[in-house]
Amino acid sequence: MTLDTSISERKENSRMISESAAAALADGVARARGLRFSSPGFDRAQWSEFAELGWLALRLPEDRGGLGMGVSEYCALAQQLGRALVPEPLIGAIGALGMLPDAVLTEVVEGRRIVLPALSCSADSPTELRAGKLYGTAVHVPMAAGADAFLVRLDAGDYALVDASADGLTMDCANTHDGGHLGTLHFDGAAAEQVSNDNPDTWEDATLATAAYLQGVAEASYELTLDFLKTRQQFGKPIGSYQALQHRMVDLYLELSLLRVSIAGATAAIDDGATGAARRAEVSRARARASRAADVICRQAVQLHGGIGYTDEADIGLFLRKGMTLQASFGGQSMHRRRFYNEKGVGQ
Repeated sequence: MTLDTSISERKENSRMISESAAAALADGVARARGLRFSSPGFDRAQWSEFAELGWLALRLPEDRGGLGMGVSEYCALAQQLGRALVPEPLIGAIGALGMLPDAVLTEVVEGRRIVLPALSCSADSPTELRAGKLYGTAVHVPMAAGADAFLVRLDAGDYALVDASADGLTMDCANTHDGGHLGTLHFDGAAAEQVSNDNPDTWEDATLATAAYLQGVAEASYELTLDFLKTRQQFGKPIGSYQALQHRMVDLYLELSLLRVSIAGATAAIDDGATGAARRAEVSRARARASRAADVICRQAVQLHGGIGYTDEADIGLFLRKGMTLQASFGGQSMHRRRFYNEKGVGQ
């Protein structure tokens, strides 16, 4: 997609992607519940279906076999992923896709091979590539047990592509609040291929998509709570008729509205060609707002459900757990607030 793409065309593309994703994910929350604390924590058959729908290739340039869509369409998809609590690590995989060599790209685009990014290394054991062998430790890798290969960020700045079954690679996994897991990858001479990243905005896009995912989480949580307040009866009338609860819902609606505006503004600015500090500021504003809104809305939503909201059987708790798990994904609220101020030159 080029900068010449009209606003109306972007909106239409985003609408179609959103509607098709919503239809494909109609059983999303029930499916997510069933996959909690399982191994690998997501469904490879479902992953193949996502690939057939073109989701993996959404941001891949057309000259490499992708759809070449903009961040507006990407965030429209991510929002629906959040509403359905999709456990598949699509955002990370989409980010890694553009860096993959042609030899493995087709398999990944078609969903036959899953390559996940490992972007953080241990301070005590930084990742480094020496003579085609990978050493060090990568940490906090979402859903690592389901990967066929990893794209590992090296301490020097480039990346290394390593097979998950390579000799010299061992993995430890720890469960997360939402029923997924984070992997720690230990490399001791694992064979790997060095890969360069020609697009400095790769992970900026993933950061914004994570904000959109959290928007979906917050929206679905708000809607569940609104329905609950309309149907739950106390003293012969819906509890939503009480003004105190109405005021709380208005506060949550304001949080949600601010988040929507932040993400819409960021996607529009980027698709219109924002680069450098302007782009980073837009991304950080949206990402910081997403962390705040998802946290406030989901926590309040559980409280507004009363005692049942704290039970594992209530779906509302699944949204809170997902929001908690993603608070620091691609940088948390505090980090992005600081970066926003820095990029805008505030206080300098």
